[in-house]
Amino acid sequence: MVAMGVYSTLEMRRKAVRAVEGGMGVADVAAAYQTHRASVYRWCKRYRVEGDKGLTRKDGSGRPRLFEEIDDELLTDLVLSSALDFGYESDLWTCRRLQQTIRRKFGVKLSRWTVWRRLREADITYQKPERKYHGANDEERRRWLRYEIPKIRRAVKKHRAILYFEDESNLSLTALLGKSWAPCGKTPTQRVSGKRGGVAAMSAISGVGRLVFKLHKKRIASDEVINFLGQMLKQHPRRHLVVVMDRSQTHTSKKTCRFIEKQKRLHVFHLPKYSPDWNPDEKLWNHLKHHEMKGHQARTIDELRKLASRKLTRLSKSRRVLRGIFFRCFVADLLH
Repeated sequence: MVAMGVYSTLEMRRKAVRAVEGGMGVADVAAAYQTHRASVYRWCKRYRVEGDKGLTRKDGSGRPRLFEEIDDELLTDLVLSSALDFGYESDLWTCRRLQQTIRRKFGVKLSRWTVWRRLREADITYQKPERKYHGANDEERRRWLRYEIPKIRRAVKKHRAILYFEDESNLSLTALLGKSWAPCGKTPTQRVSGKRGGVAAMSAISGVGRLVFKLHKKRIASDEVINFLGQMLKQHPRRHLVVVMDRSQTHTSKKTCRFIEKQKRLHVFHLPKYSPDWNPDEKLWNHLKHHEMKGHQARTIDELRKLASRKLTRLSKSRRVLRGIFFRCFVADLLH
């Protein structure tokens, strides 16, 4: 059964009429736009008599519709502007912030429901922003895409190498909490460790679903990076490896660079500065923290290390999941 009562915008009525004029059945158009057939007939009749003007909504005898003086384009411009420019402490728009801004800027008092409905009508959705780091240099990132991506491709092809992306992370005893069902007004609780501390970890992920990882009891330094790269070479004794990593001090230190230069089967490339969003291995750690280990009950560092090792070992056996994580990053698509 088709849901009725969906508010029709001018653009929606135009599209519906064009669909009927193009040969689509009225019943099919009504179902596609979740409205009644009589409404579609009425729109088509008005269009034939008055043209595009006939699709404009007529003023009713009831209470005038609020917010009509601001069209979708003006509303979109407001949402795309910075909330910081309107005195807010962050650059994020919420219905309440828009409600307050519209009241100050246009003198129109609206409910949050009305603001939400108009946003939906303008095809504006509530989304989680992507991180953009203050230190990131857009020009440097463009140069990297233009010049380094072809170099990495050539190295993989020339040596028939396995391509890995490497990254480090820290797994905390303080677990990330997830959501759970509970009666309205009764917030659920979850016991967690109040201790501080964590486990340093390294991993490398490939596009074919391979995962190499290592957990450490201390902070990761050049020696740990060297040992990890050596571990990767031992796991592939007859293959060349192309490893892409960030420009952290442990990756670019003289000691690490000397080790890399001596390895004939190891070819290392570095991402541009402040570009963790271009590293698929970063997404592995996000997956581990926000899904696999969300709300974990480890109380000690040793328990946390065992839990992380178990989760990573299980992930390493699931190539389908690893490939999905790897190709969430658009840079990974450019290299395959």
